[in-house]
Amino acid sequence: MSGGVDSSVAAALLVREGYDVVGCFMRLGSPGETLDELIPAEEACASSPGKIKIGHQGCCSITDAADARQVAAQLGIPLYVCNFKKDFGRIIDYFADEYAAGRTPNPCVRCNDWLKFGKLHDYARQIGAEKVASGHYARIEASEDGSSRLMRGLDHSKDQSYVLFGAPRDRLGSMMFPIGGLPKPRVRDLARDFGFFLHDKPDSQEICFVPDNDYASLVEKRRPGLARRGDVVDESGVKVGEHDGQHRFTIGQRRGLDISLGHRVYVVAKDAQSNTVTIGSSQSLLCGSCGVSEANWLVNPPAGALNVLAKFRYNTPAAPALVTTLPDAASPGPSGRRGRFHIRFAQPQTAVAAGQALVMYDAQEPDVVVGGGWIDSVERSR
Repeated sequence: MSGGVDSSVAAALLVREGYDVVGCFMRLGSPGETLDELIPAEEACASSPGKIKIGHQGCCSITDAADARQVAAQLGIPLYVCNFKKDFGRIIDYFADEYAAGRTPNPCVRCNDWLKFGKLHDYARQIGAEKVASGHYARIEASEDGSSRLMRGLDHSKDQSYVLFGAPRDRLGSMMFPIGGLPKPRVRDLARDFGFFLHDKPDSQEICFVPDNDYASLVEKRRPGLARRGDVVDESGVKVGEHDGQHRFTIGQRRGLDISLGHRVYVVAKDAQSNTVTIGSSQSLLCGSCGVSEANWLVNPPAGALNVLAKFRYNTPAAPALVTTLPDAASPGPSGRRGRFHIRFAQPQTAVAAGQALVMYDAQEPDVVVGGGWIDSVERSR
């Protein structure tokens, strides 16, 4: 329970259906907030305002804990705050390390993998819970052979299956998404029907550990050596400007380059070792194929090539592609997985970047998540 509309309604629906529900609020230790023990939410929210700093960013602030507590009280269920601050530090380090290496991270996916459907499942087992539910817009359904499969949320405009692809296949059966079959407006209506004061609470949009959306400053605090001047070059290697650190740019970026060449230019490549940013035309952003590591298959891996729909950014439509499995990597990635595969797009895609999560959907049943991984190499179209 994050203190938002979606998880609150998910909990209420489970209570209404007769489940024995225990609420859990994940305390992540975002900047400007303090909480150092695993304590009941009642204690956390009753602490003196002078001792707790109220955060304003993201989805897991002390303010959100108070909202979750009030909803739990209305539902008559216990709510506990689990202190994942130390574990969450691993995600912030990953975020900083990826930018330092010139890649594009996705901390929300890693948070789901490592915490929400990683460590949280461990807590569930400790208290004897059979299921772990959340307010994600996704679905778990049974396939013909009786196994569980991950599906897109019925409301495709809110679908969150992309950020859930890393869930272990053997845990799908113990996951529940009570609102996955509902459109967002209906969820807000239900919140109103349940009498929740937060029925019109805005959705969280920001990365919860990045104050004021200034991710570059956070990265520089974690990795001070990154803040240094470097060259901006064109695709011929000619210097056309300077920058304050390659970590401040992302592949496909057009604004904020502070360079005028008489035509539109984009960030088409970065070299972390030389601290160089390369700019070029939109054509230079086109990607024909990419290599993906840390594969997580939610179906049996294909013996040969398989047609899929590949999605490489949360807000980008899935594109037709051909996936081929590759020999496992010599060493596992941050997730502990060694599997690899190759994706070839039917049509070149724009601004595919190393570090992004790539998620595959069944070409015949587009709502079914086949699996995914993390892009480690990109082959530009000629």
